[in-house]
This record gives sequence, structure tokens and C-alpha cells, in this order.
Amino acid sequence: MTSKTRVLFVCTANAARSQLAEALLRHIDSEHFEAFSAGTAPEGIHPRTLAELQHLGISTEGLRSKSVDEFAGERFDYVITLCDKSALECHALPGASEVLAWHFEDPASSDRPDAFRRAAQEIAERIKMFVLVKTKR
Repeated sequence: MTSKTRVLFVCTANAARSQLAEALLRHIDSEHFEAFSAGTAPEGIHPRTLAELQHLGISTEGLRSKSVDEFAGERFDYVITLCDKSALECHALPGASEVLAWHFEDPASSDRPDAFRRAAQEIAERIKMFVLVKTKR
């Protein structure tokens, strides 16, 4: 059996988007992928992030806000940045075989009442496409 594809999702605060992405990838395909998340300036998980995942019936077990420094020296098949700021700060992350830059609006700084739901839906759609492409034989 081959080892799982390791994916690190990065955004600035590791409060919303990268946490959603980590939990969603685990939920969508934990058979082929190992998901992690980190922030360039972690602030703790936004309570609405956890509320949205629970609303969707997705496990929040083990989620915590982490700095990218915690993963120094680890190898990842993909490092996926989820905001322009982290894309600029992470362009030279060591240990990344491939860096992908995805951009999603930060639901934590949005005044839209459905911001977290929209972010979760948009990130889930992108992850489903990523999984489809990366698991094709």
C-alpha cells in the first residue's frame, strides 16, 4: 500500500479557511489524504468555524490553531495557501513538493451572515475537484 498524500493548508490566522479545509479534506477522503493546517500568524480557531463544521456533521476532533513553524522539517506533497497574504508569505516553504495558491474570502472578516457557510461550500467544492484530479489513476 502506498502512503497517503500529505496536504498542508495555510492561511494567515489558521482560524477559519485552513481549519475548514483540513476538516473537509479529512471528511471527503481520509483514505488517500492526510490533512493538516497552519497559519503564518495563528490566532486560535474562530468559534463560527467549529459551529459550521458541526452543522455540516464534520468532525472537529484534533483541530487547533497552529503555526507553520510547527511543521518545519516535515515533507508535504502539497502546500495549499488559501489567501493571497499567506501565498506571499509561504512561497518558499521548505518541504513542499508543490505549492498551490487558492484564494477564498476570509469569513471571519466578512459582515455577511452566511460567510462561514459560503466559505465551507466553496472550499468543499475545490477540495472535491482536487481529490478527483489527484486520485485518478
